[in-house]
Amino acid sequence: MDFAQILKFLSALKKHNDRVWFEKNKGQYLQARENFEVFVTRLHGELVSFNPDLAGLDPRKLPFRIYRDVRFSKDKSPYKVNMGAGISPGGKMMQEPGYYIHIEPGKSFIAGGMYMPEPSNLSKIRQEIDYNGDQLEKIMKHKSFKKWFEGFDDFDKMKTIPKGYPKDHPRADWLKHRSYIVSHNFTDKEVKDKKFLKKVVEACKVMKPLNEFLRDAMA
Repeated sequence: MDFAQILKFLSALKKHNDRVWFEKNKGQYLQARENFEVFVTRLHGELVSFNPDLAGLDPRKLPFRIYRDVRFSKDKSPYKVNMGAGISPGGKMMQEPGYYIHIEPGKSFIAGGMYMPEPSNLSKIRQEIDYNGDQLEKIMKHKSFKKWFEGFDDFDKMKTIPKGYPKDHPRADWLKHRSYIVSHNFTDKEVKDKKFLKKVVEACKVMKPLNEFLRDAMA
């Protein structure tokens, strides 16, 4: 589980994101992938201890492919310059709350919550916030939660409150979101530290009540 090797490979890949270089350095990629899979396997084992619904997963199937789908993208770079894995009861956070680990030089982070829910699930989450916003506020204002997270990430948010809710709704800011994700960044130094796994596990424990709130909302 050598994160220094992973970060070194990804840094080189960013500079040489082409198939010729990648094939010449395939051994480095395979080593980086193996290191990441070992970490995800250990992380999965830790998560199962407080998230038993994750027990049936094969941790080696949780990392995302490094190959980009460039069919509809202006950026034709063939490879991602990060390694990531999604961990949720169904596998990779596909329309369900879970955890996401992202390793990228200078941009590593742990995240959790619900990413881009389909319209029916988004409506259910907003309805739950409308009905039980106090419960969500209790989660978000908990001391341990605030240690790791500042609130929902603003990358996918409407400028105005959705139809059906008054403009002066007390939870207006939350209702504007189209993704309900929280995240915490890590420096390269933190990623390479021996305590990195322990920190990621602690962050995931803190996120668990939020994931449960979102899962209950969509039930």
